[in-house]
Amino acid sequence: MILTRRYFLPTLASAGLGVTFSERLFAQAGPFQHNVASGDPLADRVILWTRVTLPAPGDLVAVNWEVATDAGFSRVVRRGTTSTSAAFDFTVKVDVDRLDAGTTYYYRFLLPGGVSSPIGRTKTLPLGSVSRLRFAVTSCSNYPAGYFNAYRLIANRADLDVVLHLGDYIYEYAEGTFGSGAPTGRAPIPNKETVTLTDYRQRYAQYRTDPDLQEVHRQHPFIVVWDDHESANNAWKGGAQNHQPETEGDWETRKAVSAQAWREWMPVRETPYGAIYRSFRFGDLMDLAMLDTRIAGRDEQVSPFGAEVDSRSRSLLGAEQEDWFHRQLTTSKLRGARWRVVGQQVMMAQLAGPRETPFNPDQWDGYAATRGRLLDHLRTRSIDNMVVLTGDIHSSWASEISENPFSSSGSERQAVEFVATSVTSTTGLEDSPNADAVEQLVYDLQPHVKYVNLTKRGYLLVDIDRDRAQGEWYHLATVATRSLEQSFAKGYLTASGSSALTVAAAPAPTKSAAPLAP
Repeated sequence: MILTRRYFLPTLASAGLGVTFSERLFAQAGPFQHNVASGDPLADRVILWTRVTLPAPGDLVAVNWEVATDAGFSRVVRRGTTSTSAAFDFTVKVDVDRLDAGTTYYYRFLLPGGVSSPIGRTKTLPLGSVSRLRFAVTSCSNYPAGYFNAYRLIANRADLDVVLHLGDYIYEYAEGTFGSGAPTGRAPIPNKETVTLTDYRQRYAQYRTDPDLQEVHRQHPFIVVWDDHESANNAWKGGAQNHQPETEGDWETRKAVSAQAWREWMPVRETPYGAIYRSFRFGDLMDLAMLDTRIAGRDEQVSPFGAEVDSRSRSLLGAEQEDWFHRQLTTSKLRGARWRVVGQQVMMAQLAGPRETPFNPDQWDGYAATRGRLLDHLRTRSIDNMVVLTGDIHSSWASEISENPFSSSGSERQAVEFVATSVTSTTGLEDSPNADAVEQLVYDLQPHVKYVNLTKRGYLLVDIDRDRAQGEWYHLATVATRSLEQSFAKGYLTASGSSALTVAAAPAPTKSAAPLAP
């Protein structure tokens, strides 16, 4: 049983004094109430995650784990013991190695005495020649704004190799600030803006009791990065629009505790340098670079109307990450990978108003020099077949990326971008009678934008083979109630070597896959 705040508070009130919060949750949901997850898969290893909730946890909790090639655990290939404590918010992470490439595994955690977690399912990355990959892309899941139907629909797709989450996994706001969850029992916990380590931990703990979020983590490995709402709205390396030092303390402290909670609750591999940008190889078919366009090196946002928006001294990535990213792209080309895919947070394609003034300086438009250096690197190194995957703006987009798409003659296309819409977060245009007119205005003013939908929530599916990379947008009927109703909205593909977008004739067919975890 999954306990919501709406259920729990009346239950606690009727239970009388002497029963602690932890004891009540343990009695109802058991020690694995936050379920299991996996992430950061490589060809020979993967991170396994859970959290242990006990009525009165001691300083150290021992946890056993098992990995098998079948859901019945008759063929266990790896097992071991680890521990957790209050220092890690009783979260558990194991980096299981010595696994076979391109293989589906099932896993579980056990406490002494035999109490078992739910069974999870994960998959390692392939090696060698790979003909096809298929993965979901998602972002922007605001708990009070509605039900996580997109997560459940992704969970039900057995043939995915991985799920990419591009940030805004949680939102930092208090109830009513960005949506009201009170009518549906989804008011945020704590009911305040998250600022302290305890605040962020409680917010993650609430999100991870959602059954649809639990299920998508249980069925698929995740590769994740953060965006701004994991800390504060419109964050940059030295602050955030939604951080007030006079009442909320030092930004560096808040940034550090928000990152700590994220690392505790996400199935990510720990790195000695603390950065979240990292890369993954999917055999000879695809290299994936995950960026941090939010905090690692971002300079503060500036007005789009000032000359400084075009300053070459301003950076979105920071010098260290930018150099790393360019080297990753060069290495990928030299090793012969067919596709280069980039998972990142904010829209890379230009989105400009009259006289080509940037519409949103929080996007790559506000850091034109960083984008210019990237496109120059692609051009001078003859790096092709680059697909950018983006979240953040709660809407669906397919765009061609070039240096100046607004020129009368156009310019050479060097990449394509697929923007995933939100799981629940609003665009503000859902019920607007002007939504169609706004979308048409986008097409009229942005010649490189081939598809836009500003009203629907859902997720993006990406299907890649040696000939093409195809993005497919699936939109939800509603987030106001739990529903599995979805529709294929649009598909666009780019052929190998073209960096141009054309309409996909139909959704890509499913591919063979191991059974989902029971």
